[in-house]
Amino acid sequence: MNLTTTYLDLKLRTPLVAAASPLSEEIDNIKRMEDAGASAVVLYSLFEEQLRQDRAELAHHLEQGTESFAEALTYFPEPESFHLGPEEYLQHVARAKKATRIPIIASLNCSSTGAWTSYAKQIEQTGADALELNIYYIPTDLDLPGAKVEQTYLDILKAVKSQVTIPVAVKLSPFFSNFANMAKRLDTAGADGLVLFNRFYQPDIDLETLEVKPNILLSTPMAMRLPLRWIAILYLRLNASLAATSGLHRATDVLKMLMAGADVTMLCSVLIRHGVQQIGVIEREMVAWLEEHEYESVAQLQGSLSQKNCADPAMFERAQYMRALSSYPLPTVNR
Repeated sequence: MNLTTTYLDLKLRTPLVAAASPLSEEIDNIKRMEDAGASAVVLYSLFEEQLRQDRAELAHHLEQGTESFAEALTYFPEPESFHLGPEEYLQHVARAKKATRIPIIASLNCSSTGAWTSYAKQIEQTGADALELNIYYIPTDLDLPGAKVEQTYLDILKAVKSQVTIPVAVKLSPFFSNFANMAKRLDTAGADGLVLFNRFYQPDIDLETLEVKPNILLSTPMAMRLPLRWIAILYLRLNASLAATSGLHRATDVLKMLMAGADVTMLCSVLIRHGVQQIGVIEREMVAWLEEHEYESVAQLQGSLSQKNCADPAMFERAQYMRALSSYPLPTVNR
């Protein structure tokens, strides 16, 4: 069975990619994911705030005491000439590349442009095969129009693309007034891939301490429906690769995403729940289904039920909503 696929111009053995998660914080875990069958690994995210804090601390220590005597004023170069970030992440990328034979995709979690984007070049120099920009942006300014929010995404992408030559994917949310248009604009701006979708972790309230606290919930298969729809709509309408993430727990979930048009499927919650060996389980079940249904390759399957190839394209639009409601079985009322 030929399971090969191409994502971000990288030829991968299968469409099963380990998504960014705490599992990739240890090199041994990355090696185990490779052994289990992961065709690539997206490393855990380095946050923009970490880079900004690192630069701020550097500036503080370089400037401290420089006014004490005249010669000190020119002793150190300006902080702007430094391009430093958390060294541990760079070392981690380099170690992961050395320890494995599969592509390693670094990840930056960001929400704005700034000097931190130059760190992307250092990531490339460590040997990362690609870079995923996880744009996690929650606008709260009542006077900020949607057009400026969208422009922020484009500005971040362009700033990073100007720093690197490796492929850059953008992981984003579905919360745009016209997601299809936003996807096209990111594609035009140079995104080599789109990862659909980012999951925003919603806060909770602790009734005992009366405090707001973080609340992390692992995904369920229900979460795959949203990326399924948009990947099916965008298939063959963009140059960018399409990666599906969120809600992928079984081989059947992966097969559906491939039929919709995904180039790869990214696994996270299922690996945290059941262990990285689940990658191999999903691959074996995929192969069994493909053989049973007389497929010879993933390429033969990909996009077969996208909106472009679907016998009823309206099923991915408003008609699906109306048909779903009209076909829902109502409970029998006992009088």
